[in-house]
Amino acid sequence: MNYPGLEAFGHDPWWLILIKAVGVFVFLLLTVLVAILVERKVLGRMQMRYGPNRVGPFGLLQSLADGVKLALKEGLTPAGVDKPIYLLAPVIAAIPAFMAFAVIPMGPVVSMFGHATPLQLTDLPVAVLYVLAVTSIGVYGIVLAGWASGSTYPLLGGLRSSAQVVSYEIAMALSFAAVFLYSGTMSTSLIVGSQTHTWYVFLLLPSFVVYVTAMVGETNRAPFDLPEAEGELVGGFHTEYSSLKFAIFMLAEYVNMTTVSALATTMFLGGWHAPWPLSLWDGANTGWWPLIWFVAKVWGFLFFYIWLRATLPRLRYDQFMAMGWKVLIPVSLAWIMTVAVTKWLRMHGSGPWTTTAINVGFLALVALVALRRLRRNKQRRNRNRMIPPTPPDDGAFPVPLLPDRKPSKEKAHVQIA
Repeated sequence: MNYPGLEAFGHDPWWLILIKAVGVFVFLLLTVLVAILVERKVLGRMQMRYGPNRVGPFGLLQSLADGVKLALKEGLTPAGVDKPIYLLAPVIAAIPAFMAFAVIPMGPVVSMFGHATPLQLTDLPVAVLYVLAVTSIGVYGIVLAGWASGSTYPLLGGLRSSAQVVSYEIAMALSFAAVFLYSGTMSTSLIVGSQTHTWYVFLLLPSFVVYVTAMVGETNRAPFDLPEAEGELVGGFHTEYSSLKFAIFMLAEYVNMTTVSALATTMFLGGWHAPWPLSLWDGANTGWWPLIWFVAKVWGFLFFYIWLRATLPRLRYDQFMAMGWKVLIPVSLAWIMTVAVTKWLRMHGSGPWTTTAINVGFLALVALVALRRLRRNKQRRNRNRMIPPTPPDDGAFPVPLLPDRKPSKEKAHVQIA
């Protein structure tokens, strides 16, 4: 099996690097077009209605029609905007989403035009940190879009959206620490190679759950789509954008969804490795077949996004932020300590049963704390329900008299006086 290491990169001719870069770009664009159509189709079926079915056969050209419609719309620029930053903000939001895919391994070493090359644009010893650094730049696009619009509501929406993204980036980064401890590397290709026999979704289930929750919040998707909430008028930070500028923001959202799905596949689902029982076939992880398994896993996460949007209601902003700071981050920190202890014990001769016992104990402790918190909240709600509301004081503030009420004698004297 041709597992690429760090030594496999940096030797391709320039034209092959260009072909792979264009291939990644085209793959992301086609994934966005198909994802928009599939989302509308699947949402329609889940909500017992038809999705797009007018443009083209079975509505298959709906995404193309939407793109043409946005391109032909008049691009309005409000009078009070900071024009250079206003035009630059969508670009800042979109470019990092494409750049992050440069270190995602999509397959093993294959033969391309007579050259042996890995199905990955490049790799770094700290590739995962590169992804986190690049994706965090996209926050500037959100902040600058809200600030440069010259309006109060986009500014407030940009601040809320940036706080949301920054908060969940912390939980996302902490979920990777356990993977680094198990694999011993931050290189994406080596992390995939370390999952040959067992995927990390089974060994590091709490990290996987934290990451999946954080990636939904990171990409502003339902039930965490607060920029699209009713209180944000139209779209929060991009309220003042239209035509192609709005299309770039929409493109950045779907490319980010694809990127975090590919990163989840790489870190926890074995990357391009074939799932069982397909992995029993000797040729499942050779040639171009792994590209199919990788795309299938990415689309599994994209379907999960769509399923959440059709199922869960939107959270309040305080609930969303409390989940990130009071639940995901503390659980991630405790889980990292647990993984470090089990890794140290395994290095000093402890058996697999030690890891299993400690992990089961951690999960039981988290479940116990969650149940106790739920019971406490339920008791508090019942206590508040039993306490009758305090009647308003008539003299606390002036209240106009209702037609069927007469003023008391004391109030009548006051009014006469």
